[in-house]
Amino acid sequence: MLSWALLFFVLAVIAGVLGFAGIAGAAAEIAKILFVVFLVLLVVSAIISALRGKPPV
Repeated sequence: MLSWALLFFVLAVIAGVLGFAGIAGAAAEIAKILFVVFLVLLVVSAIISALRGKPPV
């Protein structure tokens, strides 16, 4: 998930440098959404792991 967010971030930067503002904005928004989803899943996974008593890997 994080790799997809980084991919869209790099795509947004490249599109921004080349002057494609619409594509850059869309790619940046997708990257933000994917990063937030990644963070939410990370926190949920950490909480479930802590409740089960498993040590972090």
